[in-house]
Amino acid sequence: MNFHRKPHTFIGQVDLKVSNLKRSLAFYQYVIGFRVLEQSGRKAILTADGKTPLLSIEQPEQVSPKQPRTTGLYHFALLLPKRSNLARVLQHFIQHQIPLQGASDHLVSEALYLADPDGNGIEIYADRPSSSWAWANGQVVMDTRALDIRDLLQEGEGAQWDGLPAETLMGHIHLHVSSLQEAESFYGHGLGFDVVSRLGNQALFISTGRYHHHIGLNTWNGVGAPAPAENSAGLASFDIVFPDEEARKGAVQRLKAMGVTVHESQAAWITEDPSHNRIRLLI
Repeated sequence: MNFHRKPHTFIGQVDLKVSNLKRSLAFYQYVIGFRVLEQSGRKAILTADGKTPLLSIEQPEQVSPKQPRTTGLYHFALLLPKRSNLARVLQHFIQHQIPLQGASDHLVSEALYLADPDGNGIEIYADRPSSSWAWANGQVVMDTRALDIRDLLQEGEGAQWDGLPAETLMGHIHLHVSSLQEAESFYGHGLGFDVVSRLGNQALFISTGRYHHHIGLNTWNGVGAPAPAENSAGLASFDIVFPDEEARKGAVQRLKAMGVTVHESQAAWITEDPSHNRIRLLI
């Protein structure tokens, strides 16, 4: 089941600010496996299939290092089409001694975690079939267990890593926020996402169409965490893609009724969540 196309609302392109474009381009091409779709000046747009933008990286003027204990990106997550693709990524990381921050079995998916040269978090994962996901009291059952590395590597035997598969999607985004209550109201009531999992009073996961999550939200950088400086490396913005104009219009109207500022710019509606994460609302 494809949770990243109509009639669902899902995450599209993610835009990052980096401190050294040349260094980041090398990382995203040769470590992660992106291809360059466009490049000009201080910015590059990256793709997996040669036509669909998934990630943009830009080096701002007078950029500063990524600031700790602020709101913004926890990680963006690249969804691979098959488990065997994830196995090949892991083989590639092992062969080239790429340091990982984690390797987890979440029951609904299997995931590898690492960071780019600026400390921007990255998850690369493959979903288990949605028919195998367990639900209890309206919430999807997820966990964080050690990934069975040996079993996963067997899945990729006999095949070579050759970059991200063309079918790679932006599976979800996970954000640091300053208030879970405010974030839940904004993304739930405002944008129409449903809460599908809670992790105590520190994190929640939301989606449309009963996906395990299109967006993760946490206060692990502290309740009331400030937004980073405008020129610091980190998240610049991300896209939320609605299935049609009616769905987007409804979200815009709800946000405005909540007192949220939304403005139109180049076929997109632009807004910020309560933690100042910038969002483009697209169809």
